Amino acid sequence: MAVSNSLTKTKEQKTFSNFLMGDAIKRKINETVGGANGQRFITSILSAVSTNPTLQECEHSSIISAAFLGEALKLSPSPQLGQYYMVPFNKKFYDANGKEIVIKVAQFQIGYKGYIQLAERTGVYKTINVLAIKEGELIKYDPLNETIQVNLIEDDEVREETPTVGYYAMFEYLNGFRKTMYWTKKKMLLHADKYSKAFNKESYEKLQEGKIPQKDLWKYSSFWYKDFDGMAYKTMLRQLISKWGIMSIEMQEAFEKDMAEIKEDGNYNYIETSEEADISNSETQKPEENNQESQEEITTNDKSVPEPEQQPEETNIHDDNNNDVDDFFKQ
Repeated sequence: MAVSNSLTKTKEQKTFSNFLMGDAIKRKINETVGGANGQRFITSILSAVSTNPTLQECEHSSIISAAFLGEALKLSPSPQLGQYYMVPFNKKFYDANGKEIVIKVAQFQIGYKGYIQLAERTGVYKTINVLAIKEGELIKYDPLNETIQVNLIEDDEVREETPTVGYYAMFEYLNGFRKTMYWTKKKMLLHADKYSKAFNKESYEKLQEGKIPQKDLWKYSSFWYKDFDGMAYKTMLRQLISKWGIMSIEMQEAFEKDMAEIKEDGNYNYIETSEEADISNSETQKPEENNQESQEEITTNDKSVPEPEQQPEETNIHDDNNNDVDDFFKQ
């Protein structure tokens, strides 16, 4: 059986672990990863998949393709490390008779720690950092000279419990060039509300105030709800590095394929309309000529999303067992 057939006909495999044990996929892993690292790769992917019940239901080929990209970038799929994630999404499309078909696919999403890893590997950064600024800590931020004055809370436990009021990111090259950026939390909330279809600012505020009924909490599985600071860190680093930083080929690929479904041949389709197109003309646009599947994310937050006729679309799987990283801010 050809490798492509083994990757496509996932329904013939009852479990993802059985899928990995197939002769064809073993050969593909050996060719892509190398025999010496093959077992490590398989173990890491099985571990990541086993922690997410919904991910186990995804098309196996989409999982392995996302994992191959993570391996190419030399990043770990371990949720504990937070370098990249494989996120379950519903893909809807229509057959020749107009019948709607829904399958689950895994989306590649890089975490903020993955961006830091890739930046450090370039060898040009002396320092790179991103930090939440807590209430009472900020004295002054001068955007003209890019200097910040803070009085950080020394007690880690007290600082952890103190509300966040903003986010600060910076880097400095070995040659002394330095860039910084500061966003208030209000600005970050507005950014998430505008660019993430899985997030609603008013719902987030109700969630923080404990006004969401227990029976409805499953609707808020997006990491913008579950780990707002982590999402904010990634947004800050994407903004800072993409506009002023030196980017290696690996980092450019990570930026380009972040939040995409990776195909077996290495091509990719974005799960939803890319935020980059709204932020910077220099950032990656959705490649229409290679994207035969119009993909969008539909959530429970009543955002207006036009649905293409007779075209596939993407739906984020909201599930209380789903460790989605969600649409880790295309920015």
